[in-house]
Amino acid sequence: MGQCGITSSKTVLVFLNLIFWAAAGILCYIGAYVFITYDDYDHFFEDVYTLIPAVIIIAVGTLLFIIGLIGCCATIRESSCGLATFAAILLLVFVTECVVVVLGYIYRAKVEDEVNHSIQKVYNKYNGTNTDAPSRAIDYVQRQLHCCGIHNYSDWRNTRWFKESKNNSVPVSCCQPSISNCTGTLTRPGDLYQEGCEALVVKKLKEIMMYVIWAALTFASIQ
Repeated sequence: MGQCGITSSKTVLVFLNLIFWAAAGILCYIGAYVFITYDDYDHFFEDVYTLIPAVIIIAVGTLLFIIGLIGCCATIRESSCGLATFAAILLLVFVTECVVVVLGYIYRAKVEDEVNHSIQKVYNKYNGTNTDAPSRAIDYVQRQLHCCGIHNYSDWRNTRWFKESKNNSVPVSCCQPSISNCTGTLTRPGDLYQEGCEALVVKKLKEIMMYVIWAALTFASIQ
């Protein structure tokens, strides 16, 4: 019976190790996804510390992989010291995931203020060239989020690019894809996206932060 119990315990621990490795992969993927997505919107968000939860998530994923390795070795060798280390690191990971959740909610609450503060600056830097980073960022956001201007397409009238171009049009990235031969002219406002980008950028960034929060909550609950 004793030997059977030991074998069952080993099986359970090996199974847990596999879960940790799977969790490590998922957490690293989520952290990387947040980094890549934020890179597309970084011009609208000046506070780089917002990426701290994503950095911690990747670190936790790496730590979980190490935990799985330690646990697997300790199980095979039946090392009480190894299993104690396994449990201690697991507790550390749990605490770290709780910290990620708290930081995630803190920075998620700051998203709207950050975007409100920076979006006007980005639009004022627009010059319509693909070589210019702010211009690429605005065109990308308008195409991806199906929006135009800060609150609506009329905001473009107040930008330096609009005043200098003097062609009474907005960037073609404001054009709805279903409209053929759209030039962005304001004489045909029905061809343009009607919703502004500010609210949609805020919504997108908050959604991204929620991925981190839910990932940390899920794996903390599992542990």
